[in-house]
Amino acid sequence: MPVTSEATATWNGSLMEGSGNVAFSSSNLGTFPINWKARSEGSDTTTTPEELIAAAHSSCFSMALSGALAENGTPPDRVNTTASVTFKPGTGITGSHLNVNATVPGLTQEKFQEIAEGAKTGCPVSQALSGIEITLEATLA
Repeated sequence: MPVTSEATATWNGSLMEGSGNVAFSSSNLGTFPINWKARSEGSDTTTTPEELIAAAHSSCFSMALSGALAENGTPPDRVNTTASVTFKPGTGITGSHLNVNATVPGLTQEKFQEIAEGAKTGCPVSQALSGIEITLEATLA
């Protein structure tokens, strides 16, 4: 049975001067502020659509990798993934870089790299982002 997830964004004003917030249907954490300045210049206090995509990509990839490692007979003790999504004003989202570090007993770096590449391709968020370059850096702890 399909599962639908939701987030709601509210925006007030023009693109350059306006601002808004985004909220997730599954969370009681409240809303997260959004604005163009944070998106185009970066911010440590205001989220961006790209940060939300990075959260989706890192969590989806971690799940896909964990599943693939288990199928290989080498379930991980830990998988830690950071996704870095790049946005260029006037161009759009240009790429996502996955940097994963995992603890997987009994697995060589070479086999880990092979499984990680497969997880990158098979991850549903990677598939949804197929219009951009997705790169991977995978290391064992």
